[in-house]
Amino acid sequence: MPYIDFLNSLHKKTERDYLARVNEFPKAEAAKIAKQFGFDYWDGDRKFGFGGYNYDGRWCSVATAMAAHYQLTAGDRILDVGCGKAFLLYEFTQIIPGIEVCGIDISQYAIENAKLEVQPFLRVASATDLPFDEGSFDLVVSINTIHNLYCNDLDMAFREIERVGTKKYIVVESYRTEAEKANLLYWQLTCESFYTPQEWDWWFRHCGYTGDHSFIYFE
Repeated sequence: MPYIDFLNSLHKKTERDYLARVNEFPKAEAAKIAKQFGFDYWDGDRKFGFGGYNYDGRWCSVATAMAAHYQLTAGDRILDVGCGKAFLLYEFTQIIPGIEVCGIDISQYAIENAKLEVQPFLRVASATDLPFDEGSFDLVVSINTIHNLYCNDLDMAFREIERVGTKKYIVVESYRTEAEKANLLYWQLTCESFYTPQEWDWWFRHCGYTGDHSFIYFE
């Protein structure tokens, strides 16, 4: 289960005021609204989620690095579990002409407002029950999604990703210190599984996940 980081340089570009996050609006109410994964979460006020999640090309460098690392070529198939508006999948199609992409997300709103070029390849589905045959994809990615599941669903999600993909890459939120734990708790709205890297590694082994991974920290 190699640790490979494609994302932290992008993550660190965003400035976050952790105390404002918990003081400007009742956190429990904000989380309740965010977990509907509708307009408010994606395109509403920042206190409920992204504050407007629009295509700006930020995922191009991530897709380029992943394509090179996994040696992706035309005809390969990629699945994004928790694809959101599918900006990453769109970038793959631009970098590798002839690549086949597919995305699933539990958010009907995200799928309906996804990048139009890849929208036909998206569907509403859950990470715990992927509607694909075993070994259907050359690469399965899941970025900042799996930690939104309760622990009783983690096992099935990891096993499903393992089942349908030849190569796999997962990114989840984590913490190494009490300060990072506090920042994560202040900032997150939809996270249900809060684990240290050592605990995540235990989950990977327990579920038979053999793919790559990295962690997002709130420093």
